Amino acid sequence: MARGISGRHHGDPRAGDTRRGARDQYRPSPEEILRYIAENPDRSGKREIAKAFALRGEDRAWLKDTLRDLQGQGLLEKKRKRHIRPGALPHVAVLDIFGRDSEGGLLARPAEQEGDGPAPTVAVRVSRGGPVPGIGDRILAKTFPTDDPTGPAYTARIMKIFERRSEAVLGIFRTLRDGTFRIEPVERRQPELVVDKEFQNGAKDGDLVEVEPARAPRYGLPKAKVLAVLGSLTSEKAVSMIAIHAHDIPHIFPPDVLSETQALKPVPLEGREDWRDLPLVTIDPADAKDHDDAVYAAPDPDENNPGGFVATVAIADVAAYVRPGSALDREALNRGNSVYFPDRVVPMLPERISNDLCSLREGEDRPAMAVRMTFSAEGRKVRHSFHRVMMKSVAKLAYPQAQAAIDGVPDDKTRPILDTVLKPLWGAYAVLKRGRDARQPLDLDLPERKILLKPDGTVDRVLVPERLDAHKLIEEFMIQANVCAAETLEARKQALVYRIHDGPSLAKQESLRDFLHTLGLTLARGAQMRPAQFNSILERVKGQDNEELVNEVVLRAQSQAEYSPANIGHFGLNLRRYAHFTSPIRRYADLVVHRALIAALGLGSGGLTRDEEARLEETAALISTAERRAMAAERETVDRLVAAYLAEHIDSRFDARISGVVKAGLFVQLPQYGADGFIPVSSLGGDYYIYDETARSLFGERSGKGYQLADRVEVRLVEVAPMAGAMRFEMLSEPKPLPGSRRSFHKAKGRARASQSRPGTRGRRR
Repeated sequence: MARGISGRHHGDPRAGDTRRGARDQYRPSPEEILRYIAENPDRSGKREIAKAFALRGEDRAWLKDTLRDLQGQGLLEKKRKRHIRPGALPHVAVLDIFGRDSEGGLLARPAEQEGDGPAPTVAVRVSRGGPVPGIGDRILAKTFPTDDPTGPAYTARIMKIFERRSEAVLGIFRTLRDGTFRIEPVERRQPELVVDKEFQNGAKDGDLVEVEPARAPRYGLPKAKVLAVLGSLTSEKAVSMIAIHAHDIPHIFPPDVLSETQALKPVPLEGREDWRDLPLVTIDPADAKDHDDAVYAAPDPDENNPGGFVATVAIADVAAYVRPGSALDREALNRGNSVYFPDRVVPMLPERISNDLCSLREGEDRPAMAVRMTFSAEGRKVRHSFHRVMMKSVAKLAYPQAQAAIDGVPDDKTRPILDTVLKPLWGAYAVLKRGRDARQPLDLDLPERKILLKPDGTVDRVLVPERLDAHKLIEEFMIQANVCAAETLEARKQALVYRIHDGPSLAKQESLRDFLHTLGLTLARGAQMRPAQFNSILERVKGQDNEELVNEVVLRAQSQAEYSPANIGHFGLNLRRYAHFTSPIRRYADLVVHRALIAALGLGSGGLTRDEEARLEETAALISTAERRAMAAERETVDRLVAAYLAEHIDSRFDARISGVVKAGLFVQLPQYGADGFIPVSSLGGDYYIYDETARSLFGERSGKGYQLADRVEVRLVEVAPMAGAMRFEMLSEPKPLPGSRRSFHKAKGRARASQSRPGTRGRRR
């Protein structure tokens, strides 16, 4: 399993040198360490491994070096202070049950699979008297690796069945020339269906419908009946509904949730600090319907803190309304977060809460959780405190509106508060920015695009909104509030859900290092990377032709942020402690942190319960999965929208950027639309193109010319599949000479393969 592993500094453990000196202390071989980690995924931290093998003193230093070697050889990955085998499932995972084995046992796969390899198969154990899932169910389970090389890689013990999938499917209602009806599925794996007239249910040609398939007959196509007409295929709402259905996103609130919501009454002042005279303001996008954060700042009056500021962040007190164990709470956890599409929002909470009771509306009393933070002139936080308050926003502002006032163009709303509220806010931001610059978080420059629709729901245009200081101000205030939440809860020894972001794996670091070498750039080696090292690279390419390319590749080298009750810090923000606190209206993680603060600080009712604490690992897994589900649904909806729009532009030419390179061809993105399409390698011309993984390029074997990630090219649209959100393009731009072309390398490799006389030659990277 781990042959060829070498020791480090202390000889090779495989050679029998497992006992040392007069102490006769046993040192495990790398194979034994890997076996222990596979069998004990929940006890695989460095301290736990050392304890399991009774390692002390300098043996622990030897263990640290051995674990680093195993990571460097790709045999281990470090995640949340635990070591795992590459591609291994976490100890607690969300699984989808897809079938049964030959003995009738349930089989599952992970709902979200990291990496490009095949998803492992999991045998689900059903305990007597426990919950009994079925095929199509989604479960939360503890996973355990197996030793059987021919069977499933894992077994699983069910913790919870948290989502049952509907048997209904989506499709496009079609009327054929002979007057019969068919359902064109939106997923390729589904068969075409026949609908009899009595089951048409008012559907018309081109409608997006939800149908219930009948049992497949022995001959002919299976039949179905229309359950609901969701809208016309040309409507954007129908396109977003495809993503909602495909990703099983709950979008209809159950009756008990709605009745519970309607019974809620505004929270009284009793038991809260009265902050209604503090001139807090909300600053949000112009089209925002809910406002869950408000800010205020003033110079610190303490003469011992010259140039310092006191910054205040108030967040909607959702915990006052959504209580643990309620129907509202169960549904919020099931949703995990709000999902944002170009024309609609699938909210985590009903609108009566998100847009009314908990929205910090201008001039209306609202309950809030607030943090007051004091910073020195250098941006160092001196102290902070949390409060449960009643507040009243003095103004609802949009980002451009607040920025215009600071830039010297105030309007009727911002002019009265310019000197007393807005200028002190910008003064505090200048102080916080000094702290941010000293901290040096990862500073990627990748613009975010926003899709705008016409009144009929089709795409109008895609634009890149200007990034204003007003945006950065709110972002930095929220980051500091999140840090305060994590610090307070940790100091009180209160369990919580952290927002964590691991550093790049050693394998990704090495891949990035190889790529940068092709551009004449170097990245320092070391297992403990810092964001500043990446920032140095990004600064060197700023303003150059390859700036966008390097930003893109550095982004792809990063790990994915997630939620966990175990803290490893946030690599991207370069913070040791970080927890989401500032958006409880749209993220369940923030609601958990609010409850934890209420419990830890004794701020009244609605605090985190012991039952919730016991389930934090389960909760973190659920909301991390929900977040990835939302991101995929949002991205696919935009892809389908743009594909439907561009279906009318077949044979048109577009300026594009190469957004991905694989052996099979090139992915290209249209900057004006933010949508991707594919160019098969077989259509690139007469040369034989070779995939260079290190340089992220395809280059011709004869010419040495080719195409590289982030190249600007001209393409022609050849084919569109709107419902799949897929587009195929033809390359119009000629290949170009590539920096660091590996043409000679591949020729030398070919000669070596033919003669078999140079065994030391490296093989092609795949």
